[in-house]
Amino acid sequence: MTETPQLPQLPEAPHSPHGPQNVQLPSGGWRLWEHFALRGPGFPAEGVLRMAPPDLASAADKFGPADPLSGPEWEAFLEAFDTGAVRTARLLQEIAASPRFRAAVAWQNPAVLRTGIAPFLNWTPTAASRSSMPRQREELVAHYWQRFCVKNDTIGFFGPVGWGRWDLATRGIAVDPGSPGTGFLADSRVYFASWAVDALAKSLGADPALLAWIPPRRVSFVRVAADGTVRMPGRPPQEIGTTARTVLELCDGTRPVAAIADAAGLTVAETAETVTALVAKRWVHWRLDVPSATHPERELRAILDRIGDPAVREPALEKLAVLERGRAAVQAAGLDADALTSAIGALEADFAALTATDAQRSKGARTAPCRGLVYSDARRAATATLGTALLDELTPLDLCLTAARWMTNRVAERIGAGIREAYERLAANADDGPVDLGSMWMATLPSPHPQAGPIIDAVQDELRAKWAAILAVPEGARSVRRSSAEIAERVRAEFEEPGAGWSLARYFSPDVLVVAEDREAVARGEFELVLGEMHSALNTMGASLFVHQHPDRNELIAEVDRDFPGPRLLPQLPKELPLKWSARSRPSLDRPEDYYVAVIDDTGDPYRPRTLPGADVVVEDRDGALVAVLPDGAAFDLLDVYANTLTQRVMDRFTLRPDGEHTPRITIDKMVVARETWSVPVAELGFAEEKSEAKRYVRARHWQAGRELPRYVFVVSPTEPRPFYVDFDSPVYVTILAKAARRLARKDPEARLKISEMLPTPEQAWLTDDEGNTFTSELRFVAVDQTAVDTVAAVGQGSGEA
Repeated sequence: MTETPQLPQLPEAPHSPHGPQNVQLPSGGWRLWEHFALRGPGFPAEGVLRMAPPDLASAADKFGPADPLSGPEWEAFLEAFDTGAVRTARLLQEIAASPRFRAAVAWQNPAVLRTGIAPFLNWTPTAASRSSMPRQREELVAHYWQRFCVKNDTIGFFGPVGWGRWDLATRGIAVDPGSPGTGFLADSRVYFASWAVDALAKSLGADPALLAWIPPRRVSFVRVAADGTVRMPGRPPQEIGTTARTVLELCDGTRPVAAIADAAGLTVAETAETVTALVAKRWVHWRLDVPSATHPERELRAILDRIGDPAVREPALEKLAVLERGRAAVQAAGLDADALTSAIGALEADFAALTATDAQRSKGARTAPCRGLVYSDARRAATATLGTALLDELTPLDLCLTAARWMTNRVAERIGAGIREAYERLAANADDGPVDLGSMWMATLPSPHPQAGPIIDAVQDELRAKWAAILAVPEGARSVRRSSAEIAERVRAEFEEPGAGWSLARYFSPDVLVVAEDREAVARGEFELVLGEMHSALNTMGASLFVHQHPDRNELIAEVDRDFPGPRLLPQLPKELPLKWSARSRPSLDRPEDYYVAVIDDTGDPYRPRTLPGADVVVEDRDGALVAVLPDGAAFDLLDVYANTLTQRVMDRFTLRPDGEHTPRITIDKMVVARETWSVPVAELGFAEEKSEAKRYVRARHWQAGRELPRYVFVVSPTEPRPFYVDFDSPVYVTILAKAARRLARKDPEARLKISEMLPTPEQAWLTDDEGNTFTSELRFVAVDQTAVDTVAAVGQGSGEA
């Protein structure tokens, strides 16, 4: 048998010193998971502060907006500027030469090490030698550096997943950095991108001898009606012969052609011919499909292991093993950038030879994440504990969650009405019994409903208007502070109601940041909180990238069991979607008692119990509620089938920020619920066109002062893939801002940049590693709507096997 490369096992989870805690927000209507994610970058926050030459900003500010940038004082400043620029270039070279930085870049874009980093390191920085190309390479390194130091991403070792838990017997924040001298990572893993394993499966499936062992599967929205005809959404009934019908009904994804032939009393040749005809009618898929999974290579290996002929099985397993060994070599390379790029290159060469497919997907509008064959996720060694000092100040979060629930309720109500209209049209035209789920789904494309966009826009407008009335923000205010006591009654009047949305809508995943001088200040009550993103109708910690970096998945499953004591109906999801969805984001907290149903995307494992096609699910109106009824009698709210498409539409739509070119910082009690932001016409950034670096820097600071912008900001440009950090004291980051403005102005002179204050700032980092370095961070909570539990659970429970 082919040897399977083995990766080291995750360390055993530490024993919890206490049982589950009931972490309730002040109103009692919301419970927080005891576990929370600790998101932060993999490089210390002070790294970006080094990009601001000492005293250069104060020297630049001696020149007023009307002062000529010439004369002896200007020449002295130019000399100081050049000295600072050379110093920064040398610092950037130190960064670019460091193994961990080079390894991080290797994971992002290994070609950059050769085309950008290597020549940059071979250059000797002087004021005279800082021509255009070396400056571009400085900016390249600085751009990567800001992401690695201050963006709370979750990707690879430069954005490792950290974990924490509430301990209501304590008061402040405690951090266990891990064992001294062992590094800031507890674990790091390399995973295959699903598209890479799918490409190998497609290549293997081209062999007729292997395909003979692959079970054909009925298309998820195809069914055989009671009158013996085949029904597909949007098409008239199709006649089918007795033999073809028998074969079609046996195509369940678990029987190879030979097994179907045996069950149907046919020859293998007759069965293969019939299956081929069913494929031609698009009623059956007969191909090597790998189920969606965090470890797709394991799923492919399981399929190949079922092949009974060693002469067919072993060569296929060996091809898979080639890629598995390549992945293991990438894992073994660790943070050695040279070994890492070599291992990735070797894996790509093997992949191309095995599949005749490019090993890197080109970046484009229809390219999902994970452009490479493999990706890396890691777990931070540091863990955190939160106590009552923070919990006591979460009343503002409670109010925001209540408003977010109102938003999802309205979306469910209005989109649900559109889904009902589609159901009633189908039911009126049904001539052979009830409406099936496959037809229901097709009738509401694009899911969840063709009018979903306008509906959600309207709900968001209502949400903004309600908050505007509650907060009563004065015109032109830079900062607004309200107390929860003075607005709570208005919030309840506008938003308070039980949860009535889809299953996922009981979950919200807010990011909360802590602003404090140090951790000890939190225990003294000397801190503020900042509400970051509010991920609505979504448990982000259920995604693969979090779940598989937790030391004990069962602890997270136990949290799910509290929220869903009975089985759930889970739609099978596509393996990836542009631009955000990939294997890393797939839900990974499913349980054996949960059901999976395929509507269009048939990505599940047909061998898994309680996995069924949508055509076998009936949609019924029961006492005014639309329910999905499974073959074993289990019934679920129909919106559960639409849960993920509903969530994708609303997950980032919560806001209490008013529209406008400037919105103030809004603080409720000790929580900043909206940072100060500016929407700036790109044409206003005249300094961006200045050719002289020194003059550009001075003019940028004039513009910053005129706009009253803080030193540290994040900027969002329509032409940039993600927000980027700017420090107005740093010439290199001012240059990066200027170049982004020029790119945008060339594309659309009327466009705007969105600028928001950075809060907390890099100096306010409290998360430490085993060496005492500090990191920016945010706390990712899971909030559970306690008002929704009984209503959703009462819809129906399954008991039988599908």
